[in-house]
Amino acid sequence: MIDKIDKDNMYQSIWDFPENMEDAIKLGDSISINNDYSNINKIIVAGMGGSAIGGDVTYALANDEIRVPYFVIRGYDIPRWVDSSTLVICSSYSGNTEETIDVLEKAVTQGAKICAITTGGKLQKVCEKYNYDVIIIPSGLQPRAALAFSFIPLLFILYKLNIISTDFKSCLISASQLIKKNRQKYSNKNDNNPIWVLAKTIYNRVPIIYADSERLKTGAVRLKGQICENSKMLAYHSVYPEMNHNEIVGWENNSKLFSNYFIIWLLDSEMNERNKARQKIVMNMLSEISVDQFMLEVPGNSFKERFLLLIHYGDWLSYWCAILHKTDPSPIRNIIKLKNKLSEIV
Repeated sequence: MIDKIDKDNMYQSIWDFPENMEDAIKLGDSISINNDYSNINKIIVAGMGGSAIGGDVTYALANDEIRVPYFVIRGYDIPRWVDSSTLVICSSYSGNTEETIDVLEKAVTQGAKICAITTGGKLQKVCEKYNYDVIIIPSGLQPRAALAFSFIPLLFILYKLNIISTDFKSCLISASQLIKKNRQKYSNKNDNNPIWVLAKTIYNRVPIIYADSERLKTGAVRLKGQICENSKMLAYHSVYPEMNHNEIVGWENNSKLFSNYFIIWLLDSEMNERNKARQKIVMNMLSEISVDQFMLEVPGNSFKERFLLLIHYGDWLSYWCAILHKTDPSPIRNIIKLKNKLSEIV
């Protein structure tokens, strides 16, 4: 039985994604921006893991509208150009992510405008101390399962600050409906579920996810991370056209290892035409050396709908790989072990 493996019910967390989106929309509507951000000319989203991917998803959905330079920072440091015209949005689900807290302290020192998205912790306390705007999101989820509460409040912040002009509510609602329509199939452990079939093919391999750099690279980052965390499997991602200038040559030697790899191509009808051509050529080249590959493209009436369904598809793929390994997808023992070791270092 699945519930004997999935003891913390990651199944339900993945299933609930569209409901989380709808709840996050309500939360976004209620966001009140109290401080002055009128002179903002650049934005940094600081976060790690599931919080950072929220910044990436926001950019993937709104990149054609964002009117100022926008950066997602994963780490301890911020650029020297951060100043009073920079908005630094610190996103940490727990509120205690040490890299994000470090960025917060440096942003304060450099005089940046600051707001935060969190469930509480030190991040909330520091923001309240300095009267920074802080958006409190629901607690009790795995950070990687709280994606909706990471990217949707970000979209609302950008909208309310006139950084973007589109109210994304209707798009997000239609995406949640599309996900609900497909999740019944995706959530079944049988061969009528294409994700279960794909999981059976890749769970004992090393997935390599290829995506175009303009449209789907965030989908590749998310899928790679979910396979690592949920499935406890190594996975890698790369983007083209960049990989056409280096990685493609790496498929010449060590051919005895190729059977251990499995390529997943993330595709969308709105990809750049030259990238479509590159994908087809490289796929044919890899076929000639007997590398197993799969083209992943999901339905939807708009790129934004398809992109969010692709995220959901990938979450289920990582889940079913975990079940095939008879591995509980929720625990992150190595991350906890690392944090405990770091806490011993003053």
